[in-house]
Amino acid sequence: MKAAIFFERDGVLNLCETRHGHQVVPLRLEQFKVNPVASVLLHQLKLAGFVLIATTHQPAVARGDLSRNELDLMHMILRRKLPLDDIMLCPHDDASHPCQKPQPGMFLEAAFKWSLDLDRSYIISDKWQDAKAGQVAGCTTVMIRSPWIGDDHHDFVVDDLETAVAKIGLLQNNLYGREVAMA
Repeated sequence: MKAAIFFERDGVLNLCETRHGHQVVPLRLEQFKVNPVASVLLHQLKLAGFVLIATTHQPAVARGDLSRNELDLMHMILRRKLPLDDIMLCPHDDASHPCQKPQPGMFLEAAFKWSLDLDRSYIISDKWQDAKAGQVAGCTTVMIRSPWIGDDHHDFVVDDLETAVAKIGLLQNNLYGREVAMA
């Protein structure tokens, strides 16, 4: 079974504005900006053998504020600029849906689809919902410090994506006693 790294899309893989203390996700293609440091870092993780999966909850699709076509164009840009193996999407605006974080449905579906060992997998996010879903799914959570990480369980809290990738490299070396090709 393979190990994966799950990335929260908004705020980690793409840049988001903050207004009135809330993260504002892009609703139009011209607002969608890929995080400029993500490409090099994800290539390092890919070379280390990880399956790379973006996860995203986009309730604006269900509410009609974001067209599925516009979202698909955003994801096409992500796939072109980043070495992602998959993008897992929850388009629902219903908190009881099993794929909506903090429920682990997206991670469990990816584990089935990609034959993943979730106990050897990681989540990199800036939101508490991912930490909670990751804890339930059995993944190690590496949270990027933000106002949205909450007080729930976090395995690690770091300052940025670069430090998150370095932390995973250290953990891999310590857990498996081998060198992992990461900067």
